[in-house]
Amino acid sequence: MKTVYFLAGVSLTILLAACATIRGSGDVDQGRQALLEGHYQRALRLFQDGEQIDPTYVYGTELRGGVSSYLGRTQYLTGNYTQARQTLEKALSQHKSDNVARLYLGLTLYRLGDQKAGLANIQRGMQGIYNWLQYINTNFRFDFGKDWDESGTIRGGIKSDLAMISSGKINGPQLVADGERLGIGIEQEEEYFRDEHARR
Repeated sequence: MKTVYFLAGVSLTILLAACATIRGSGDVDQGRQALLEGHYQRALRLFQDGEQIDPTYVYGTELRGGVSSYLGRTQYLTGNYTQARQTLEKALSQHKSDNVARLYLGLTLYRLGDQKAGLANIQRGMQGIYNWLQYINTNFRFDFGKDWDESGTIRGGIKSDLAMISSGKINGPQLVADGERLGIGIEQEEEYFRDEHARR
């Protein structure tokens, strides 16, 4: 009889964990939609809920982002820079290759007045996103790679900003605006990619 209760308890635990993961992923998916629509406060609440349910959840298959990354980005977009810094640093400690989180950390640091660290992270984040898009476009050009930044607009904008940073003649407001546009633009690009492949 104890074995039956034990197995029932294990089964219930697994079921509850699966339900929490599904709910957490639903919160992140809804949060992304709110983020893309410019509803940052709603996105913030959904990402906070998602992180409480499953702080290790990672969204996406191509451009992967942890729930902490999305939460930190949204904290930045709602003007909570101090909290965004902590959350984005946490996101990068979990996923060092999250170049979008790195970009937002740079934007956050720049807005907090640490321009040197901000520029370094903006540059690293942009370069990482550029390299990733080049890799996808080059190695998978006859498959799904052709659907990522097909016109080269995102990569062209990144090259321009990286040239500005390298020149040392930084137009801070323009760089921040471009970085914010890139952060949302790469998310829109993933949404476009997912929609296109869902239709096939």
